Amino acid sequence: MTETQIDLFIIGGGINGAGIAADAAGRGLSVMLCESHDLASGTSSASSKLIHGGLRYLEQYEFKLVKKALHEREVLLSKAPHIITPMEFVLPHDKHLRPAWMLRAGLFLYDNLAKRKTLPASRKINLEKDKEGAALKPHFKVGFSYADCWVNDARLVVLNAKAAEDKGAVILVRTACIKAVRVDGAWEVTTKERDSGIEKTIRAKALVNAAGPWVGQVISDVVETKTKHHIKMVKGSHIVIPKLYDGDHAYILQNADGRIVFAIPYESNFTLIGTTDMNYTADPRNVSIHESEKEYLCKIIGTYFNKSITLDDIVWDYSGIRPLYDDEKDDLAKVTRDYRFEIEDHEGQAPLLSIFGGKITTYRVLAENAISKLSRYFPQATGEWTATSPLPGGDIQGSLSDFLESMSVKYPWLPRAMLDRMSFAYGTLIEKILEGTEKLEDLGKSFEGVLTEKEAKYLVDFEWARSADDILWRRSKLGLHTSKETQAELQDWVHHYLVG
Repeated sequence: MTETQIDLFIIGGGINGAGIAADAAGRGLSVMLCESHDLASGTSSASSKLIHGGLRYLEQYEFKLVKKALHEREVLLSKAPHIITPMEFVLPHDKHLRPAWMLRAGLFLYDNLAKRKTLPASRKINLEKDKEGAALKPHFKVGFSYADCWVNDARLVVLNAKAAEDKGAVILVRTACIKAVRVDGAWEVTTKERDSGIEKTIRAKALVNAAGPWVGQVISDVVETKTKHHIKMVKGSHIVIPKLYDGDHAYILQNADGRIVFAIPYESNFTLIGTTDMNYTADPRNVSIHESEKEYLCKIIGTYFNKSITLDDIVWDYSGIRPLYDDEKDDLAKVTRDYRFEIEDHEGQAPLLSIFGGKITTYRVLAENAISKLSRYFPQATGEWTATSPLPGGDIQGSLSDFLESMSVKYPWLPRAMLDRMSFAYGTLIEKILEGTEKLEDLGKSFEGVLTEKEAKYLVDFEWARSADDILWRRSKLGLHTSKETQAELQDWVHHYLVG
């Protein structure tokens, strides 16, 4: 079956693909995106959940990247204040590692490489007296505090996909791109629905390869061409443990191997710890944490905190592949976190834009630059727009605390924990979910008191959720708060809802 020709076909439903889809659709282009599994099912849901400049990248002299990321930190905070929130990071000084003067100099640069509108400047802290030192071993006496942002990474992807759809884009999940060939000046792209096996052909003026870890596979197997660029697949793993310390601040911990590890408040009752860096050469879909990585992360916690942890304390773990642009550096910590584009349009043929590398913090400017690269093929495209436009649900008037209070007044019958969680996840879209409800019973079936049938229906109908895992581990992290029995019950519910 052949569809009407579109302007842009995008392969990959991670943050780069979704961001490009939103940017292009908002400029008036006709856009289709296909993702072979779920949105954010790969790298984009396996991050450290941070929107940050990358303090440690200053050691690699990546000043341009850090400046760009710091600028984007402010932009994204204003675009999505419901899913991106400021967070204090505490850096204990270990005199055996980086000297204090180096840390102060790095933080000075971090404060001043880009303008700060909302986040405070860094400061020196006394770990013997200040509350941030209470959880740390007593020999850590001096530390530094600076601000970055936490992000709900998978929801950032979904909200960009929603923004794209709102502008007219078509988003296809569980749909693989199996072949793309140039025919009569355009791409003929063949897709295959994972569940039904139905194949369709779409004609597109341009093709974007935003497949992340699979970018090379798309080039070789789907488009059947070659590239001079490559990625270095680096595995990063995280563990989640019961809450390690009191407070809303995070810690950035230096390790003797030169790497840093974060300890971050997570889902109210937990602490997220990561990440690791390991070369990876197998199938990215099969990535998982190794026992040695768990031991590595547990060991560094024991080095800094009064409370030590063991493998038995781990309640959840996840691993992802960072598809870094291969700049041929052997030290994984020194491999660039910036991105590269490659446009292949030999003799004026329909263009293929492939993306190598990138990081979640700079996804928006990456998307903006990608469409600018393709602009000569689309003279009808309008100008840049995403820097000042909120993501769906982000059009909050006033402060987030004011918004939460207004929602508690409007829906006093909704348990406060559920109200807060939904407000942080959906922003103003919470009212779409709660429309027509006047009491808790109006939300339908309850799944262990943390998820309701009405919210689940919304996620299936408007956010492309097709399984319990989509709902519990990507649209939310409610999998940490539900039993295996509840998760199986939800899977049955999703199946029956989808088949009618």
